[in-house]
Amino acid sequence: MAVRRHRARTLLTGVLTALALSTVLLSVATAPAAAATPPTLNRPDAAAGWLARQLVDGERFEVVFDGVAYPDQGLTIDAVLAFAAAKVADTNATKATTWLARPEILTGYIGDGTEAYAGATAKLALAVQVRGGNPAAFGGVDLITRLRGLQAPSGRFSDRSAFGDYSNQFTQAFALLTLGRTTGGAPASGAAYLAGTRCADGGYPLYFDQPTCTSDVDATALAVQALLAVHRPADAAPAIAWLVSKQAADGSFNNGSGVVNANSTGLAAQALAVAGRPVAWLKARGFLLTLQVRCTGPAANRGAIAYTTAGFDPATAVRATAQAVPGLTGSGLATLSAAGARPAAPVLACP
Repeated sequence: MAVRRHRARTLLTGVLTALALSTVLLSVATAPAAAATPPTLNRPDAAAGWLARQLVDGERFEVVFDGVAYPDQGLTIDAVLAFAAAKVADTNATKATTWLARPEILTGYIGDGTEAYAGATAKLALAVQVRGGNPAAFGGVDLITRLRGLQAPSGRFSDRSAFGDYSNQFTQAFALLTLGRTTGGAPASGAAYLAGTRCADGGYPLYFDQPTCTSDVDATALAVQALLAVHRPADAAPAIAWLVSKQAADGSFNNGSGVVNANSTGLAAQALAVAGRPVAWLKARGFLLTLQVRCTGPAANRGAIAYTTAGFDPATAVRATAQAVPGLTGSGLATLSAAGARPAAPVLACP
């Protein structure tokens, strides 16, 4: 049962002046701190630095079920992508990647071959690509070949598992984003399948083959990035318009629950930046920054992004921060790279 719950969680797991705003000075620096944790006035950097300091042993995240800690590979990968987006915490990203390649961690996430999980395989392969590694030889596994082998004749990427098929729009989008970065490119049939799942209102659903097609902010945001990456702007355009229509006046997004949150806003912000919608992106970015713990908060929490306007909650802040950072930087998954990332995990500079 723990494996089943883990699978469900891991799968649900030209703007020039705008980009310059990411380094606006918003506080006064103090005397230099130790080299391992340099102070920063860059708030996305500070968010990624806080995230790095939450890693267990500096390398991984865990999830607890019934008092037992299990490895959380999906959240760890989210952190690796966030570090690349902010270009910091490269030391932690290296440790996390090494941890992900351990045999028991690797097979526990993507399956042992007989069991094979498409979304996990695609997401991990993308992280390896972002880190400049070779996903065709990661931990002794050819992630790319395995991923291509999980595509059905319909074009859909699906799990091969005794626990059921948990594949969804995230699976399809991550598969296209990952394969789009390979020499062979993403399969046209996979792109066509994703495009064909669009709802009548222009958005994309999280789950396929439902009686009613219900657009989902998170799924639509990933679908937009994937469609643009595989050169299908006409299919992305209605989804971009739908996302913009769902943005609140304060820049925030919610995913149907009525609760605006950093996770959905971060994913939407990233898609809007990639789609070349700077006004909408900056509004979303501005909202995310209102959720950041500033210098008036406890020192241990400074830099973190709260899940909601209710304030910092350690149970939700890690995932919220991991998904917010790429939205803050506007870095898209199709071209994201850790090249040039600084090794340290910075702290928010406070007077």
